[in-house]
Amino acid sequence: MVLVLFLPVWISLGGALANPSLGTTASARVAEWTRNHGAGGLVTWIENLYYSHHAPPVGGKPPKNALPKNPNGTVSSGKPSGRVLKGGLSVPTALAPFPSTPLAGEGKWVPAGRLVHGLAGVYTTFMRPDAIHTSIVDGVAWMDTNLLSLRLYSGSYIPGGGPYKYNTPLPVAAESSLAAAFNGGFRLGDSQAGYYTEGVTVRPLVQGAASLVIYKNGTATVGAWGTEVKMTSDVVVVRQELRLLVDDGQTAQGLASNEKAQWGNVLGNSIYVSRSGLGVTRDGALIYVGGPGLDAVDLARLLERAGAVRAMELDINSEWVNFATFDPGTDGLATLVNSADLLPAADMSGAYRYFASYWERDFFTLSARPQPLG
Repeated sequence: MVLVLFLPVWISLGGALANPSLGTTASARVAEWTRNHGAGGLVTWIENLYYSHHAPPVGGKPPKNALPKNPNGTVSSGKPSGRVLKGGLSVPTALAPFPSTPLAGEGKWVPAGRLVHGLAGVYTTFMRPDAIHTSIVDGVAWMDTNLLSLRLYSGSYIPGGGPYKYNTPLPVAAESSLAAAFNGGFRLGDSQAGYYTEGVTVRPLVQGAASLVIYKNGTATVGAWGTEVKMTSDVVVVRQELRLLVDDGQTAQGLASNEKAQWGNVLGNSIYVSRSGLGVTRDGALIYVGGPGLDAVDLARLLERAGAVRAMELDINSEWVNFATFDPGTDGLATLVNSADLLPAADMSGAYRYFASYWERDFFTLSARPQPLG
């Protein structure tokens, strides 16, 4: 009788364990299933307990396989031209590392992925998040919105609903212009905010929420909804999440206090975990930061150091954090074979998700523009 009563539960859990869109590991799939069935508080408690006892080590050096590699297979040398590109934005200047003794190439930008009208649309580098946890390496990407157009692909799991015109996974037609892709945000219930795309308000937009706004011409910005960014006839996407990590070029006040009411109920700000975030520079470039061993303050400081004047958190946990570039061959088609993760796949889930038929979580792409803006 007991087995009969619990049969629907076992069937549901079994389906979750067989669903790769809920994660690449059994533990991740169980956690997502548990959250979906009203026990998110239990999952959060377990995750907080685990991460509190598995904080990144103090001191030390990163293992060699933690450092990103350039397309030639050697550690990034960090030698961009530093010139102002015709048709593109100004190439970013090198970033000052947080530790007093930098690693070779740390903070030095290198071009990554597809060339757009003969120019690099994406530059990447790596940084250690602070001067204490010196064995941790995180990735940083700079994206030229004069050369690249941003798009949101929505999933049947996150945000749910649909089908959408730009539905996950990536359509074959997009491969001819794809330059980069990166993860979306939290589940909508955890984001404490709204979601608008393709003329549909999937979840009501929230005043003051950190908002990634995409316009008809494929440019984008980040800001607080209702003040720094608002609904206009040019807005095609608003992806909201929590509150801004960086505003007016400064790390948000109170971020270090672990105030969950503003920055999330899933994991506290002080928990070190894989995190990702997106910001915008004063001249309109986008900045992505992602990688392991980050608390919310470190994430904000990395975004700020990379030039973001406003920035927000995206998804967290190693299952979901990913930024990938694509360097096609003569056929011009972006594929998994010519993809490169911002950090080694051992630290962040790989680029396969963007092409996989089972992927049901939102993500963003950057594609080459037919003509540069400006």
